[in-house]
Amino acid sequence: MTPWLLSDIERAVRSSWSAETCTPEYRSRWSGGNPARDQCGVTAMVLNDLLGGELVRGEVYAGGKHVDYHWWNRLGMGVDIDLTREQFGPGETVTGGVVVPRPPGTEWRRLREEYELLRDRVRAKLAGPRAAEL
Repeated sequence: MTPWLLSDIERAVRSSWSAETCTPEYRSRWSGGNPARDQCGVTAMVLNDLLGGELVRGEVYAGGKHVDYHWWNRLGMGVDIDLTREQFGPGETVTGGVVVPRPPGTEWRRLREEYELLRDRVRAKLAGPRAAEL
């Protein structure tokens, strides 16, 4: 079995983002000019499927006000992977970072459709024997 490289996974994820995989309430602001925008939750879940580790949630501030949350992954020994960090512009900052348990299968409803679409796209791009393990 040929192992995936992180660069393979990153390429598959980034090329799978679209308006349909971002947070629904922000879909209208998604663009190919900033494809990582509002993809953090579903991306973190797909990476968790592939790499394990922990889900981490920070707070997003703009103009000193809390405006949203940001999600990324933490692997063993405190290695963080955040494929969507570049979504933030000047004046937006991410603070904190608390480990959040992954919701159990059937209890997770928010963004489930977007997650499943991204997961399936990434699976297809990674294709091969391990793709079915997702």
